[in-house]
Amino acid sequence: MSNRESASIVSLRQRVDGIVAETPVLDLHTHLYDPGFRSLLLRGIDDLLVYHYLVSESFRQMEIPYDRFWAASKTEQADLIWDALFVKHSPVSEACTGVLTVLNALGLDPRQGELKSLRGWFAALPPEEHVERVFKAANVSAVGMTNSPFDDQERPYWEQSIPRDSRFFAALRIDPLILSWETAVPFLRRNGYDLTSDRTEKNALEVRRFLADWTRKIGSRYCMVSLPPEFRYPADTDTNWLLDEAVLPHCREFKQPFALMMGVRRAVNPLLRMAGDGVGRSDLNALRDLCDGNPENRFLATVLSRENLHELVVLARKFRNLHPFGCWWFTNTPQLVGEITRMRLELLGMSFTPQHSDARVLDQLIYKWRHTRSVVAGALSERYAALASSGWMVTDAEIRRDASELFGGSFERFCRG
Repeated sequence: MSNRESASIVSLRQRVDGIVAETPVLDLHTHLYDPGFRSLLLRGIDDLLVYHYLVSESFRQMEIPYDRFWAASKTEQADLIWDALFVKHSPVSEACTGVLTVLNALGLDPRQGELKSLRGWFAALPPEEHVERVFKAANVSAVGMTNSPFDDQERPYWEQSIPRDSRFFAALRIDPLILSWETAVPFLRRNGYDLTSDRTEKNALEVRRFLADWTRKIGSRYCMVSLPPEFRYPADTDTNWLLDEAVLPHCREFKQPFALMMGVRRAVNPLLRMAGDGVGRSDLNALRDLCDGNPENRFLATVLSRENLHELVVLARKFRNLHPFGCWWFTNTPQLVGEITRMRLELLGMSFTPQHSDARVLDQLIYKWRHTRSVVAGALSERYAALASSGWMVTDAEIRRDASELFGGSFERFCRG
């Protein structure tokens, strides 16, 4: 390679880095809440440290019994995790490095002072100002929440008038309905829906009324469910009956996508609580048959197992009503995000969404998007270099267009149908 060609590649990467960094992100799936939800919006150093990624990692280094850890206060838990992962060992994991990326971006030096001083800095930030700082540092324009009518802590906020931040949009999460029908029925009855657990047309219509009521109440942009590896479609199950007779007709009526997050195996180690979930390989024939049998529905999909990711991309090439998104949970490491993004670019062009943050703590938006931008910029640069070798020199305007597509534009266009 000549010096001129090398310089051209370096210049291309610099152009892509700059444009990707300045492109705002629409983060389509998080577990965040806007400040109007008060204590449900997790933020600050203690919430960063007791994030379930770090909890599970820390138990590989700590000898404390599980029950003693869970009996401790959040502050005490954060102290234990900090000591185990940041003091006694180098914080090289992605989750640990993410905490340091956040602190650095906010002008805080974790090497100077103790956790007490970091706690004081975050505690002095009003929630609204905290949101502004994080959105600016992450260059995020909007985030999708995860909103469940079955959540006893969240539901009361929707049943009163609270001030809202329009940058936080709702997504209707219906796992208890889809996966625990017998348990969901008493809840629905207590809340004014006249139904039984029988698979009748009347009961399906009541479920649709429930979905419509909550879609309007929260203004959701899509409906979503997290599914275990054992999910099959079609099948003679309550889950499939609910999908066919209630959920998919509801999504068609409201012209909204149905998002499937496939492959989580709950409570592999229940002693870890939320940190104890694992991964299983899904049967994507179910997704294929959903897309094929319901062409008027649109499906957002992400899979937790690396082994499923190539098949998901191939399915998306065959069904235009399928939109792959994100590198979820255990695949959210720079190595895998890079591998997955390159594969999707090579097979789908720009017709996918490479990442969602899945953030549970406000500050995580900073590290999850800074790390993602670097990986996406690298993948794009490689594809543009391949174009250049074929005689197609990409312009800055085209790079901006592509970055906007990947960081929300493709998702919004898919949602519009």
